[in-house]
Amino acid sequence: MSMGHFAAPRLTLRFFPIWRRHWLVWRKVAAPSILGHLADPVIYMLGLGYGLGSLLPEMGGMSYIAFLAAGTLCYSSMNSASFEALYSGFARMHEQRTWEAILNTPVALDDVVLSEILWAATKSLMSGAAVLVVIWILGLSHSLLSLWMIPLALLIGLAFAAIGLIMTALAPAYDFFMYYFTLVITPMMLLCGVFFPVSQLPEALQALAAALPLTHAVDLARPLMNGAVPPQALMHVGVLLTYTLAGFYISLVLFRRRLSR
Repeated sequence: MSMGHFAAPRLTLRFFPIWRRHWLVWRKVAAPSILGHLADPVIYMLGLGYGLGSLLPEMGGMSYIAFLAAGTLCYSSMNSASFEALYSGFARMHEQRTWEAILNTPVALDDVVLSEILWAATKSLMSGAAVLVVIWILGLSHSLLSLWMIPLALLIGLAFAAIGLIMTALAPAYDFFMYYFTLVITPMMLLCGVFFPVSQLPEALQALAAALPLTHAVDLARPLMNGAVPPQALMHVGVLLTYTLAGFYISLVLFRRRLSR
């Protein structure tokens, strides 16, 4: 691997037309896309929330369905960014050769990768906002602080899009992504407090969960849902930003190597 692959990112405003291109393409399939991303988390939230909620006492100072709803918003945002960065990103890079066409213009790879992260995060923001609307309709939160869950969905999207693009840079084919979802995304969903408090886990798994980005997202979302300022909010935001910046740089290095072959 050449030393040039490790150069610091060189970013310009040329990422914006690429982001806008993705937006214009997505608008043609906006309705089924929104429905697809919203149906799965809402089914989980209503099915488990009302089903298990009738058997469980209050959890974390709120009803179980409200407890689950905050985790569902985070998990939905994570999934939206991950699917976009992996499957759609791989299609644009490898199958459709959209990246190749863009890179034949005065645009650097750095801007292309940044635009992919920002677009996937935009999909997360829309997904998180849609889940929040359902939360309001169901009357699970009445606090204005819950509005902060919308920028939180964007931050979750940035972190998981950056991590997902590392997988995209390494992937030989679509099947490769099943390893990531099976070994990374699903365990995170189970370990990071979406369905039950992390404190219920054995100590070793609690330590593992504390290092995972979804835990920090849930630790921000749940107090906001309950109308409280999250404890250690800056630390949680800092962890998510660290994952974003590290994921962006690592994925950029890997894409430089892959596309230079």
